[in-house]
Amino acid sequence: MPFKEHGRQYDLVVLGASGYTGQLTAEHIVTHLPTNLKWALAGRSSNKLQAVVEQCKQLNADRQAPGIELADTNNEEQLVELAKKTHILITTVGPYCIYGEKVVKVCAETGTHYLDCTGEFPWVRRMIEKYEKSAQASGALLFPQFGIESAPADLCAYLLAQSVRKETGSTCKDVTLTIAELNSAPSGGTLATVLSIFDKFSLGEVRAATGPYALSPIKHAEPSRKPGGILQAIFGSHYVPELGSLTTSPAGSTDATQVERSWGLFATTPSLQSQQYGPNFRFAEYYTAKSWLAGVGIHWALLFGGLMLAIVPPVRSLVKMFVYQPGQGPEKSGHHKESIEYRGFAHPDVPKEDSKSSQKAYVKARFEGGSMYYLTGLLLAQGALTLLEEDVQLEGGFYTPACLKQPLVDRVNKAGFKTETRMLA
Repeated sequence: MPFKEHGRQYDLVVLGASGYTGQLTAEHIVTHLPTNLKWALAGRSSNKLQAVVEQCKQLNADRQAPGIELADTNNEEQLVELAKKTHILITTVGPYCIYGEKVVKVCAETGTHYLDCTGEFPWVRRMIEKYEKSAQASGALLFPQFGIESAPADLCAYLLAQSVRKETGSTCKDVTLTIAELNSAPSGGTLATVLSIFDKFSLGEVRAATGPYALSPIKHAEPSRKPGGILQAIFGSHYVPELGSLTTSPAGSTDATQVERSWGLFATTPSLQSQQYGPNFRFAEYYTAKSWLAGVGIHWALLFGGLMLAIVPPVRSLVKMFVYQPGQGPEKSGHHKESIEYRGFAHPDVPKEDSKSSQKAYVKARFEGGSMYYLTGLLLAQGALTLLEEDVQLEGGFYTPACLKQPLVDRVNKAGFKTETRMLA
């Protein structure tokens, strides 16, 4: 499929390409994207970038090597020059609340499409508030949270809502999703991100950003998530027949902010309204535990561990001494052992007496044989390819992965993130 004309030097630039996730993103691009792609690697060190270029040559010697562009995320002048050269900019430089704002600003102002892999939803909320109008004026399409957080959950919710619509003719009442399997270790960038959120945002800001539909462009008539009851709030662990023993998801709040923003965007964006989720839509994400007791342990560990990181700064300093540093991560030799699987279901929004009320849509999404950070690179690269090849019919502004709809789903399926949906009686 030919690329759209844009009149810029590059189709795509990867900023932070010498970092852990940046290298994996470049690896996917050089092995999976079309050979006529005009692209470049950007960062602060020409020597480190050249080393990544050499790795790309070894992976695929038959294609043209990427260019090299020098840019510092703290230097707005350099970033403006870089953004004006490219149609799409992928940035993997985090923590984004420290290194990300100037990149968002220049992309929004120069009409450069943008993707990142942050999970810092308070920062994303701040960026939308500050730069949405600039992006609308320039035509820039900005897609934060396009990596492991939160594209998989967002695409699963989209697929479930569309399956309900197609098979029952109804809008979607709710989506329940669980991370059914996760074999992976966090990188230094992820750990730095978690720690930096509590350094850069107050508890009030975090609570405001994690509230139901906090990132949605419109208000929900009844802004709440699927109720769980007092016992679930205390112990976290509960049982769902289709999904097993479930507990609190470590990515639940982050993913919910994106799925709920998708709900609002599909309700208000003209090109998406025919596939809107429905006015009463609710979302909940969990993590599959081996047993009820294991689920309690996970819930309490996340609850009290998060509380200690939030309110006791010395704990954050201590943790930083014993984890991977930004730019580092698990050895590539172990990547083939990693995997992740999502499962979930959705109900149609119909009265209980309606025969369709007993039906539900089911989704399974799986990636295996590669690092979760390679999956992030896959998602970023395939998102960029979708923007290059498809008429996405979106005006300038901040969007979510689901807004690229079935064309993105098809591309990530082909690349290795396999999704399947079916109806259950």
